Amino acid sequence: MREPPKSEPVTIDARGHRCPVPTLKLQKQMHVTADDTSVILIADDPMAQIDVPHFCNQNRYLLQSVEPCGTGWRFEVLRKRP
Repeated sequence: MREPPKSEPVTIDARGHRCPVPTLKLQKQMHVTADDTSVILIADDPMAQIDVPHFCNQNRYLLQSVEPCGTGWRFEVLRKRP
């Protein structure tokens, strides 16, 4: 039996926004994102390196990767529910 195709990741560009806006944008998107779908957050606020992992832990989302991206970071968060 074949698995259904996975949705393409949604990208949120939060560059230029300061805390807590990048995490709030991520939160808003995660509420409407289907399970097993990734959301990419691009942020240049240094606090995002602390806020995003904390947000993921609090809400049981999987932080798949954090990579440097220009003058900021690229976070990939998976909405994975048990």
